[in-house]
Amino acid sequence: MRETIEAVYRSESRRVLATLIRLLGDFDLAEEALHDAFVAAARQWPRDGLPGNPRSWLISAGRFGAIDRLRRRSRFDASLTELALRLEQDMAASPDEQEDIEDDRLRLIFTCCHPAIGPDAQVALTLREICGLTTEEIARAFLATPPAIAQRIVRAKTKIRDARIPYEVPDRNELPGRLETVLHVVYLVFNEGYSASSGEILTRHDLSDEAIRLGRLVVEVLPEPEAIGLLALMLLHESRRAARTSPSGEIVLFADQDRSLWNKGQIAEGTRLAERTLSLGRFGPYCIQAAIAAKHASAIHADATDWHAIASLYDLLLKAEPSPVVELNRAVAVAMRDGPEVGIALIDAILARGDLDRYHLAHSARADLLRRLGRNDEARTAYERALSLATQEPERRFLRKRIEETSGAQQS
Repeated sequence: MRETIEAVYRSESRRVLATLIRLLGDFDLAEEALHDAFVAAARQWPRDGLPGNPRSWLISAGRFGAIDRLRRRSRFDASLTELALRLEQDMAASPDEQEDIEDDRLRLIFTCCHPAIGPDAQVALTLREICGLTTEEIARAFLATPPAIAQRIVRAKTKIRDARIPYEVPDRNELPGRLETVLHVVYLVFNEGYSASSGEILTRHDLSDEAIRLGRLVVEVLPEPEAIGLLALMLLHESRRAARTSPSGEIVLFADQDRSLWNKGQIAEGTRLAERTLSLGRFGPYCIQAAIAAKHASAIHADATDWHAIASLYDLLLKAEPSPVVELNRAVAVAMRDGPEVGIALIDAILARGDLDRYHLAHSARADLLRRLGRNDEARTAYERALSLATQEPERRFLRKRIEETSGAQQS
């Protein structure tokens, strides 16, 4: 029975918590109620057997546990008496209420990603409340201290309470702006898992898996084109995980990856979703990025990549979401289509404006193009600049190797 309870916790705890937050109106009280519910399950299920609907049983047990807690506390805080009484009345009014759990989870996502909450706190609160990561796990992922992450979460909860941020999916007319924030937070979580901002390892599969799970949830209950596009994009990127590093943890460049290691199921699903978004006739940056990723995934080898189509898609993306990073990615695609000299000129123009000067990938991309032209002195200087800015150890090892290679080529 212990294994069964643990399995139920893994599959149901975040759903139960989302509903308890709605029913109780308080994050901390809901978390305590969730704990009480599983304590009760560990005590009763071995004796009475697994209930027919464990999720409903846990929600009910959590509500009872919360009422008991409030009653005990009301002896010291009279204001809690009224709250306990209200919860009892609500429970009596709908004792067999069947909650729409998925809607509750979507409400929780929109609450955690409310624009009144700071971006860092949005990510931390989402990972804690929706994904169930511990404070320590979140701190490790973002190279922060657990107390700092805990403070972010506390501030976010306080903001939700004090500002009376509604626990609901926005109205249709508010949805585009609010959905954009949700998708942005989900993609931030994915990117930190797909390519960790720093540290000893390149990827954190637990974070990227959680982001994909969140993406599926959003699409399931809110199948907007950009939500579908983001899910497609994450699946297509994630499909290459096994090929992105060597057995020893070294970076394997995209062109050198063993494509037999790519996850064909994720590629098929991601490509299908990407095509679906384009067929809807209204698509944004995530849809376009998914189309680009699908073009990469469809090439049976690097030389078969359709760089003409990819460069054209980057032209669209630059119009939809103008940014120096998109310009950089477009420059690389144009270089692959028209030659490295054209790409270097485009990157130099970006750097000359002062954009991306402290972005190591801009200097690394420029160095790669210079290396292809045999301009090894310039390439080495660019690689050294990239190394001075990189914080992730696998990338730093890769750049050191490139510096050695360009130095050796120059000496020979």
